[in-house]
Amino acid sequence: MTSMREDLKRATDVAELLGIVRGHIADFESDAHKILSQHEAATRSRVITIEQTRRQLHSLSARQQQLLDEALSCIEYGLFRAAHVAAWQAFIDFLVEKMASDGLDHIRAVRSAWKYETLEELLESVAEHQLIEVAKDMGLINKGEMKALHGELSTRNQCAHPSDFHPNANEALGYVSGLLRRMVHLQEKALKPVKPTVNRGSG
Repeated sequence: MTSMREDLKRATDVAELLGIVRGHIADFESDAHKILSQHEAATRSRVITIEQTRRQLHSLSARQQQLLDEALSCIEYGLFRAAHVAAWQAFIDFLVEKMASDGLDHIRAVRSAWKYETLEELLESVAEHQLIEVAKDMGLINKGEMKALHGELSTRNQCAHPSDFHPNANEALGYVSGLLRRMVHLQEKALKPVKPTVNRGSG
């Protein structure tokens, strides 16, 4: 295929010039559609994989299901920052629900200074960064997982607030997929007996 510049040099009149330009534009549009179609197909394939992972979760609440649906819809519409925010909210809701599955007994055992009577009161008063630390002290996650989750929370915060972070489709899909795998792992864990620690009111 010759370049448009070479074709234009051979043109003898305006009509031929316009025809050459239109022809090259049509070729460009055709190639662009092929590339976009391949990208969309790859995205759909990864979304299907994420859906398969989600089907391994048997205890999602209606709220968590809705948030994950929103995260995937955001990816399909190119709203990648919003996808991060929705996916994180689904995860942290799942984690806290697991932490409080026996009431607040285990949480009080590792944070004896916390006098919250209800889960709602706890969530209004304690930052998510601290909740992740409590999950580690309860034995639901290890130190490495805690640090990774702190990093994923930081990523979520960059997406939720003005920042220079602009994730692409692959990053959004990877983020959602990673949190789903963590949820599957957490699903299989049971709260273990814990010994009260030294009074740690600040987390």
